[in-house]
Amino acid sequence: MPIYLYFGEDDFSITQAVNDLCESILDPIWASFNYDKILPSQGDAVQTGLNQAMTPPFGSGSRFVWLVDTNITQHCSQNLLEDLERTLPQVLETTVLVFTTRNKPDQRLKSTKLLQKWAEVRDFSPIPPWKTELLEQQVQEMAQEVGVKLTPRWVTFLAEALGNDRRQLHTELTKLQLYSYQDAVVDLEVITSLVNSQTQSSLKLATAIHSGDRVKALNLVADLIAHNEHPLRIVATLVGKFRTWLWVKLMMETGEKDEKAIAQAAEISNPKRIYFVQQEVKSLSLNQLQKTLPLLLELEVSIKQGNEEISALKTKVIELCILFYEKDISYF
Repeated sequence: MPIYLYFGEDDFSITQAVNDLCESILDPIWASFNYDKILPSQGDAVQTGLNQAMTPPFGSGSRFVWLVDTNITQHCSQNLLEDLERTLPQVLETTVLVFTTRNKPDQRLKSTKLLQKWAEVRDFSPIPPWKTELLEQQVQEMAQEVGVKLTPRWVTFLAEALGNDRRQLHTELTKLQLYSYQDAVVDLEVITSLVNSQTQSSLKLATAIHSGDRVKALNLVADLIAHNEHPLRIVATLVGKFRTWLWVKLMMETGEKDEKAIAQAAEISNPKRIYFVQQEVKSLSLNQLQKTLPLLLELEVSIKQGNEEISALKTKVIELCILFYEKDISYF
């Protein structure tokens, strides 16, 4: 299929996928003639891209047309929609046309439905920070691509240290690959000395909150902000973690024993993790966990309404810590 739609916030993976696709179809000798990267700042960017897609390539190989940060899956005029309806079915087999956008396509738009009909669609959304199994799988796969041998323990360390930042993960693994020799397994001392670890993660913040440790939680907030972690990303991670804890605790309270059933309800891919999550929530009450999500929703709304982000984040973190620090009468 010569048409592709790549969307998601993982810019690194999108760029990597586009470059791989480009290299696979362009003749290096004719690349300068047959490669078009069209930015949204160009006037009539989409129409320009469609016109280029209908232009036969020079020499051998194919033509590659890349429409960067397009918004046609968010907003599309009637005239542009008609151009798409007329052109997409007729795109030359010698052309590869790629649309990329950070935003999730609006399924209600006719332009989105049209692209879904004619294009191969791929989602490049980052892995949620609380899905540790997928993060570890990502580390293993990229380590294999880069050529670094890691033990399971070091895979876990890198997943916790770098989270879902694929660009940083690739940078750190490349650094380790240059350091290692003769396919030796990289040891922990090397990893901890070379990797730019952001161990003060949002997941550790969630743990500090459920322990009621206000000082540690606020220090973690300060560290996350210092590492340019956006408050909304922190909130999203906290929501995911507390939601998981809530579901597991709810299933425990209802007497459910089947780990697979609990894992399915909590959206945990590996049922073997249920035991460890149960230990995490053992000392918490269902009432406490139920109160966390409304507080986090208030925080998200406050930030999106333009209130001072760091102040709002610290205030809600303190409220959450107090919630878990104080003994819950309903739990006893």
